[in-house]
Amino acid sequence: MTESKRDNVKLRCSGCGIALQSASPELPGYIPEKTMEREPVICQRCFRIKNYNEASSVAVDQDEFLSLLSKIGDKDALVVHIVDLFDFEGSLISGLQRFVGSNPVILAVNKIDLLPKVTNWNKVRNWVQKQAKEQGLRTSEIVLCSAKKNQGFDRLLEAVAEQRGNRDVYVVGGTNVGKSTLINRLIKDYSDLEQELTTSRYPGTTLDMVNIPLDDGHYIIDTPGIVYPWRFSEIVSKRDLGAIMPDKPLKPAAYQLDAGQTLFYGAMARFDFIEGAHQSFTSYISGALKIHRTKLERADELYANHKGEMLSPPHTAELAEMPAWTRHDFRVPKGADVDLFISGLGWIKVNGSSGAVVAIHAPRGIRVLMRPSLI
Repeated sequence: MTESKRDNVKLRCSGCGIALQSASPELPGYIPEKTMEREPVICQRCFRIKNYNEASSVAVDQDEFLSLLSKIGDKDALVVHIVDLFDFEGSLISGLQRFVGSNPVILAVNKIDLLPKVTNWNKVRNWVQKQAKEQGLRTSEIVLCSAKKNQGFDRLLEAVAEQRGNRDVYVVGGTNVGKSTLINRLIKDYSDLEQELTTSRYPGTTLDMVNIPLDDGHYIIDTPGIVYPWRFSEIVSKRDLGAIMPDKPLKPAAYQLDAGQTLFYGAMARFDFIEGAHQSFTSYISGALKIHRTKLERADELYANHKGEMLSPPHTAELAEMPAWTRHDFRVPKGADVDLFISGLGWIKVNGSSGAVVAIHAPRGIRVLMRPSLI
């Protein structure tokens, strides 16, 4: 293509059809500017699939993603929805069922390696099934897995093989849930990729989706990761992301508290025990995030004087970019077996049976809720 034509035509990837851009590597259609003049021109994600048999994650916002999802219900497809067990409520796609229609959905629950080894996995599976049902999601199978440890992936691949028949496979999920790892395993197991990606465009391809050819003429459709603004992972800096996203099994931190005590999780969030008998609360958060205990009456002063320093992360520079805290109040009933969940940060298990009045302070917009206890 001549330079004048390139100036007048918005370049699109020869592999997936996405409009190309060289500004943001994490967004769809990224291509390094120095390779823009090559023929054929393909985005970095297609390049990695074609040359290295692996996919990389890209992300779109919620509205764009829902627009993509709306096309699946009209197709005969198998949907694999990957969620993050550490951030289950934050990564489950709300309303997925109405988009996929009668197509079967395999729910792949990733990052099980983060839970303690003594976890009752039958209880976890039942918990996931109940939570998914309450969200209106009908699943053909639930597979507990770990992309990092390669646990459960053989069963996931078996489930895909058993259920896909003559269908294409749509893989959907949020950012940071392990979607690319699954895509790469599917590519390895089902596709020799002898065809050039540039010659395998699927008729009716929706922009931002990559169609990976399988040996039997069908496709794995790699959808972009959805960005949910209510997750901590979407609002913290890259510097602080490693501190809140655990990369090794969680070590439960149990605190015996009296009413009138507070726990700070760095400067990310705060837990107040306002009313109730002496009891235990167990925090399931990344070991890189320090917990500070203080009296409730001193909590505001402590935060004002030490946020970004002793109370960190985020540190002072990043703290200015974070939304102001919002308070969430909860009354825990007597005998209740519940967690207080903070999306992307973890959860606090209430161990007492005598009831409690508590509050959680977290950045505005972060999803905070009370749920049945996971473990």
